[in-house]
Amino acid sequence: MKRLWITVVALLVDLVTKELVTNRFELWESVDVLGDFFRLTYIHNPGAVFGIKLGSGTVHLLLSTVAMVIVISMLVKTPPEDRWGGIGLALVLGGAIGNIIDRLRYGVVIDFLDLGIGDVRWYVFNVADACVSVGVILLIIGYGRDQPEDQADPGRGSGE
Repeated sequence: MKRLWITVVALLVDLVTKELVTNRFELWESVDVLGDFFRLTYIHNPGAVFGIKLGSGTVHLLLSTVAMVIVISMLVKTPPEDRWGGIGLALVLGGAIGNIIDRLRYGVVIDFLDLGIGDVRWYVFNVADACVSVGVILLIIGYGRDQPEDQADPGRGSGE
């Protein structure tokens, strides 16, 4: 149940922030929040992560949907004891759903978080992207962490 709440909160924060940006900003408008380091810059992203184009919007929607189904399957199979995996997958799922909703509503993904210094800037992203990234990091950090030692290292305890 906790995982469902994490997914729902991630999704709602993503949707609300995108709604605020689309209602208060003009496309390509940029406002400094923390000087030049952090800006809100409203853009439309027709591609995937980092703006990578993998074909038409339909291809992106299809690939995103397949990825979402895989994440749901993994989340359902993740044991309750695997906190890192459960939280990580719940965040990934919330982010994936948020970006899929954008593709269905607008045909693009709404991005607006803009980090960098001067002309050296990261790709503009959104809360959904941040949730996916943090979720993947949690999965990597937690890999093997919540497993008993004999499962984490198959060579251990085998008498070899």
